[in-house]
Amino acid sequence: MNQLDKKSQAWSALFSQPMSELVKRYTASVTFDQRLWKADIEGSLAHAAMLAAQGIISKADLAAIEKGLAQIRTEIEAGKFEWKLDLEDVHLNIEARLTQLAGDAGKRLHTGRSRNDQVATDVRLWLRGEIDLIVGLIEAFQRALLDLAERNTEVILPGFTHLQVAQPVSFGHHMMAYVEMFSRDAERLAEVRRRVNRLPLGAAALAGTSYPLDRELVARTLQMEGLCQNSIDAVSDRDFAIEFCAAATLAMLHISRMSEELVLWMNQSFGFIDIADRFCTGSSIMPQKKNPDVPELARGKTGRVVGHLMGLVTLIKGQPLAYNKDNQEDKEPLFDTVDTLKDTLRIFAELVGGIEVKPEAMEKAALKGYATATDLADYLVKKGLPFRDAHETVAHAVKAAIAHQVDLSELPLAELQKFNPAIEKDVYGVLSLRGSLNARNLPGGTAPPQVRAQIARHRARLGPG
Repeated sequence: MNQLDKKSQAWSALFSQPMSELVKRYTASVTFDQRLWKADIEGSLAHAAMLAAQGIISKADLAAIEKGLAQIRTEIEAGKFEWKLDLEDVHLNIEARLTQLAGDAGKRLHTGRSRNDQVATDVRLWLRGEIDLIVGLIEAFQRALLDLAERNTEVILPGFTHLQVAQPVSFGHHMMAYVEMFSRDAERLAEVRRRVNRLPLGAAALAGTSYPLDRELVARTLQMEGLCQNSIDAVSDRDFAIEFCAAATLAMLHISRMSEELVLWMNQSFGFIDIADRFCTGSSIMPQKKNPDVPELARGKTGRVVGHLMGLVTLIKGQPLAYNKDNQEDKEPLFDTVDTLKDTLRIFAELVGGIEVKPEAMEKAALKGYATATDLADYLVKKGLPFRDAHETVAHAVKAAIAHQVDLSELPLAELQKFNPAIEKDVYGVLSLRGSLNARNLPGGTAPPQVRAQIARHRARLGPG
């Protein structure tokens, strides 16, 4: 049994009483931070190689450390590694096992570093990899949205403002709005990654170290983009975790908005879409029910991620410099945010592929809301009427259509001309849903040629899946 196992804690020589079992359980993090093991080993290998390059440890020590860490990696991957609560966290568990395997060489690995800069490095390395995975999942989700948009570019959906029918839009155009949102999410995460990918190692506990470390060498070995330049900030900074959770929250908010629409559209009062059975559940008492559980749960999980962001903000707000034990509480919300976002993106990429669009129901709904009223106003403006006057004229026409319980396009020409004699027979092309859709043929507009152009632009950006 090595010295670390005998004493349980690396600092226990100072203390005259053993830690109470209650405190041990309360302060231990190994039950959740063991997922950092790969990053911990990666950081330790880079640190050890630098120590040897600087002549701080011998080449023989380096070889023993590398051999020991390789065995630990194998044991963890095989599920044979014994995680001990007495050793508190992932770092001490790995260090204790390394000392068993490598003897004094294992004890020398911690030269020039503290758990404060070690954990900051581990979390950054781990989060960097998770961001890369998440960006890939966002891109896969976007490709699924592009496929859905491309299949339904010509389908007319009632566009809403205030959840009231406003103007007809292409269903594909509507889906492309989400593609744009998730493009911003990917951009934000790429920006966060650059700030995550900086090296705290070498800051030690808070003041740096007297050993001649080559921090730039470690950064290059770990493919990090730079150093944390202030040792106090390096160990106490959790901006990168908060910033990631903020970006993740925005991504989940976008998913939640889409979820709300999917739930509404699947409701029989809308009937715009159907979601594949494999993403829904039934009722234990009502045999006719088909419930959109996945979108509903995504809305709920969004609240969970928002809560994690608020928790991290609150965690940091009152901390003095430098490191404090409070920061142990950064990991569970960060880990759960990553897991929730990844799981949600995976399932939504599949869910979108199983959406059945119902064009007839969408078009029927668009006809109910006088969605081409703005087109009639634009028509009158092109005839020379000021827009505000045209707006008022069309309001009277809509009022008449409501009274007759018909669409604007169903009012006789003579009736329309009562509101303005400049209206001619060509107005019916303007008042059709399809005419309204096709008229908005400018970049960013809902006309199908513009939607197809945007789809092509995003496909070129994303490349093959």
